[in-house]
Amino acid sequence: MGEVTEQGDLERAPLDPARLEAALAGRWSRVSVVAETESTNADLLDDPTAPDRSVLVAEHQHAGRGRLDRAWISPPRAGLTLSVLLRPEVPIAVWGWLPLLAGVALYEAVAARAGVPVALKWPNDLLAGDPPRKSAGILAQTSGDAVVIGIGMNVSTRADELPVDTATSLSLCGAGDLDRTELLAAILTRLDVRYREWSDAGGDAEASGVAPAYRAACATVGQLVSVTSMDGQLLRGVAIGIDSIGRLRLTVDGTQRVVGAGDVQHLRPA
Repeated sequence: MGEVTEQGDLERAPLDPARLEAALAGRWSRVSVVAETESTNADLLDDPTAPDRSVLVAEHQHAGRGRLDRAWISPPRAGLTLSVLLRPEVPIAVWGWLPLLAGVALYEAVAARAGVPVALKWPNDLLAGDPPRKSAGILAQTSGDAVVIGIGMNVSTRADELPVDTATSLSLCGAGDLDRTELLAAILTRLDVRYREWSDAGGDAEASGVAPAYRAACATVGQLVSVTSMDGQLLRGVAIGIDSIGRLRLTVDGTQRVVGAGDVQHLRPA
């Protein structure tokens, strides 16, 4: 676990690959930790030799991207930046559940280790603290028979290092365990478990338990929200659920609508 220095800053120790490998016990086919790169997602997508169940972790990412081509900015060793490459042997029609599945795994790992309130914001954010702010984001990209899921999480990031005031870090939320190696091992372990259950169920999110777990952890359901869809349409209504294929269900002016992808803002009731 990190130690507090005289200056009050959390020591940002490098990840320990040997300890990580021991904790994962062969769950992943290849786990690589690099000092820096442009983008872990791009590196895996561009690597034709990457085997199924590859993991790439970077201590610093120069050109990390989130959804809607937003930048993901984090100082070296202040967070966790990783990508996993999967080659699902289930119908491509259900691959849309993978980023939500990753969200469930992230939620479970952080809730178990960090000791701070966390929740999921549809479709791909982890919220932490009270009031809840974004502490992590997920981006899934496909190439041929592969899906690469990227995760960026703020761990010891200070307030003056955050790009926007709607973000936070586990440290700022008062997390009690900031050992990044142990946290990373927990995230990858839960992701392995959830992915195996989902794959064994043929990609059925309901039967595998992924869908119920996502709904239970999702703070968006029940909220008054505004949603900007991928085609630019703006919807404002109450989120009433997540359907069987992972879409957000809304009530807008008395009419039920579904959104498969979009940018969501939680609104305070008037």
